[in-house]
Amino acid sequence: MTVRDRGLAVVVAVLWGANFIAIHVGLEHFPPIFLAALRMLVLAVPTVLLIPRPKVPLRWLIGYGLGFGALQFLFLFLGMYAGMPAGLASLVLQASGPFTLVLGALLLREQVRLRQWIGIGVAVAGLATIALLRAQTAALLPVALTLLGALGWAAGNLCNRLAQRDGEAVDPLHLTLWMSVIPPVPLLAVSAVVEGPTTGWVATAAAFSWDGLPGLAALLYLSVVATVLGAGIWTALMRRYPAGVVAPHSLLVPVVGMGLAIVLLGERPSVPELVAGLVVVGGVLAASAPGRRARADPQVSRV
Repeated sequence: MTVRDRGLAVVVAVLWGANFIAIHVGLEHFPPIFLAALRMLVLAVPTVLLIPRPKVPLRWLIGYGLGFGALQFLFLFLGMYAGMPAGLASLVLQASGPFTLVLGALLLREQVRLRQWIGIGVAVAGLATIALLRAQTAALLPVALTLLGALGWAAGNLCNRLAQRDGEAVDPLHLTLWMSVIPPVPLLAVSAVVEGPTTGWVATAAAFSWDGLPGLAALLYLSVVATVLGAGIWTALMRRYPAGVVAPHSLLVPVVGMGLAIVLLGERPSVPELVAGLVVVGGVLAASAPGRRARADPQVSRV
């Protein structure tokens, strides 16, 4: 990679790491399920009006939207609302990588190499350590919810992969934008039942006041900066270089997320949690690192 493009990859990692700080701020102003719906709704409306729908099977587009856009953010936001620290959430969500490999092996009969299984085992050991540490302080539920969010992301990854395989000249960025059309309706329905039919809309109206500006800024960051700008740069890099060159930069996301959480939110993860986090990152790196064939193929998708 050129110095410029490597810098862009780092910028994306910073944008995505700061995403968790924005979620933390957003949850102070919006109900969690409604915020997940609103994040996608902000993208869905201009997408339907301005972006042609990718020519992919509808079932895979719906699966991508439900997994990546609905389940991931539903459980992630609920987990953080229940007390999951922003920095730790950015780390635990990396379980989506190993989850994707396992689901691909089980459901799509994709081959997983021994090194990848070892990486999965290492990552699971790190996550289990974090869960055990949290269980000792009665904070296991937020970890479990965040892991369910990672599982939803993994399911969305498989549908994304199948959509691009079965589609015609698929633009990955257009597919990502059209994914946002799927989640708003089911998430708004769940929000109406669980959080109340008017709670989220009252919070939205309050966001346009002086006190609500941080919540509004967080929403715009989640929708426009982290998703459109971040995904746009990442997609361009993935088109330009093999996945094995670009994808490892995503492991900077939890580093940025935890660092910003320490500086801006005053979070103080314990030493055992930090060590377990390093184990998780190492396992994810080993599990997601492509083999020789993948490194030579610029069309290989990021896990």
